[in-house]
Amino acid sequence: MSLIVALDPPEGVEGVRWCISLIDRLDNVPAGFKVGLPLIVREGVKGLREVVSVMNTELVIADLKLADIGYVMSLVTRAVAEAGVNTVIAHAFTGTEGALEELLRVCNELGIKLVLVAFMSHLGAAKVMKKVFMDLLDVVKEINAWGAVLPATIPEVVREGRRYLGTAFKILSPGVGAQGAEPGDALCAGADYEIIGRLITRAENPLEATFNVIRKQGERVRACRGT
Repeated sequence: MSLIVALDPPEGVEGVRWCISLIDRLDNVPAGFKVGLPLIVREGVKGLREVVSVMNTELVIADLKLADIGYVMSLVTRAVAEAGVNTVIAHAFTGTEGALEELLRVCNELGIKLVLVAFMSHLGAAKVMKKVFMDLLDVVKEINAWGAVLPATIPEVVREGRRYLGTAFKILSPGVGAQGAEPGDALCAGADYEIIGRLITRAENPLEATFNVIRKQGERVRACRGT
């Protein structure tokens, strides 16, 4: 399974209830769920714990996009670990010394996978992050992170990331659906997982939308690989 569903409740709803209802409707079909800052800020660690408690998936991701000194990032990671997450996302640009090396030690201690953002999916990232893209991939390698975030909206970035990182690192790709990429685009470029939010979570029938995404992923991958 190559699908991670992003849980970002819209404004005007009770976030914990919205997430739990959606997880129940999706019947843990995806490989994982990603919970972002909007929910964590609004509902706190207690609310995050309630949401995580109903998940039964391979990946339970806190998308914190941590970007601070190691001490601060470690404190935050310890807090969300108590809620039951098994994966956290941080920015690669903070570097290793005094930052990610300390975070990695805490992640290893807690049994948490560390994923580093090396490129983002919005247009502004292409103007800035491409200038240091290879440096950020070097950080992913140096810190020996579990994986990297690379955008489905820019498949050539995913391809370059896969060539440079090899097969030892997982690639997670956001940007499918609302941001323009199609299901399977990033997988064809070398990603392991596609992160999809509104295309599924705002659908009238989220489970049906999930199966449609999985079907399209399979069709796209078979076409691009000639199988």
